[in-house]
Amino acid sequence: MSRIAIFGRQFSSEYNESILKFLDILKRKEVEYAIYQTFSSFLEDQLKLAIEPNRLFTKESFSPEKFDVIISIGGDGTMLDCTTLVGDSGLPMLGLNTGRLGFLSSVSIDYITEALDQIIEGAYMTDQRSLIKLETESRIFGKNNFALNEMTLHKKDSQSMIVIHAYVDGKFLNTYWADGLIIATPTGSTAYSLSCGGPIILPSSSNFIITPVAPHNLNVRPVLISDQSTVTLRVEGRSENFLVSLDSRSVSIDSETVLTLSKHNFDVNLVRLKNHSFLKTLRNKLNWGLDRRN
Repeated sequence: MSRIAIFGRQFSSEYNESILKFLDILKRKEVEYAIYQTFSSFLEDQLKLAIEPNRLFTKESFSPEKFDVIISIGGDGTMLDCTTLVGDSGLPMLGLNTGRLGFLSSVSIDYITEALDQIIEGAYMTDQRSLIKLETESRIFGKNNFALNEMTLHKKDSQSMIVIHAYVDGKFLNTYWADGLIIATPTGSTAYSLSCGGPIILPSSSNFIITPVAPHNLNVRPVLISDQSTVTLRVEGRSENFLVSLDSRSVSIDSETVLTLSKHNFDVNLVRLKNHSFLKTLRNKLNWGLDRRN
C-alpha cells in the first residue's frame, strides 16, 4: 500500500469536484496519506472539509522517508515549490495539473483515477531530472540553492539594461548587454528559456542552456553547453541592485556578488505514468501536429 504526501496551492472552484473525487479514492482504497498544512487549510475552506490533524505536515515536520510518493496539485510553480520540500531525498513527485500549460504538472486532473491506480499498485516509472546549483560567497539561498528549471539574473528596475560577464570553466564566453540572462536545465528548456527563444532539449540531455533576455545585440543567441561545465557570472549596471532567481524564489544582490553555477550532485525523480512521455506531453502542450494534413 502506497503512502502518499499531498502538496498544493489554491485552485479555482472548477476543480472542486475533481479534488473531492481524488480524496474519495484515497479514502475508499484506504491509502495512508498526509496533506501539507497550508494546502489543507485551503481545502477545508474551499471544499468545506474537516481534515484530521494527524494527517497534516509542515515544511519543518516533513519526513520524506515516511512516504512513497508526493503528489503536487497545481501548476508547474507548485511543482517547483515541491522540489524544495523533497530536496535530495529522492522521493518521487507527481504533478496533477490544475494550472495552465504544465510541463512538470503534466498529468491532467481528468486522469486522477488512472494516476492513483498506478501509484497505489506501484505500476509507474520515474524520470531523473538534473538540477542546477548556485554558489555565492554569502550563500544567498541557504540550503535551497538549487533549481529544477533555471537560474535567472535580471535587472531589478524597468529602466536600463544590465551588463553580464559570463565565463565557462574559467574562460570568457561573452558580455551580455540585456535585460537578463537565464541558465536553464533540460527540464527548464520548456520554461522561461523557451519564451526567450531558447531551444527545447530532452530531459535526459546532459546540458545547460545559456539564454539572454532581450539582448541589445540581436546576433547574440542561446548557447548550449555541457552540464559538466561551471558557469561564472558577474554583473554591473546603472542600478546598484539586481535580481537573482532560482525557479520561483528570488533575492536581491549587488554588483560585488559573483555567481557560480554547476550541476548539483543529486537529481529529483518525477513520476511517469504508463502511456505518458515527455514527447507526448510536448506535442499536446504545444499543439504540434494539429494540422489537417495529419
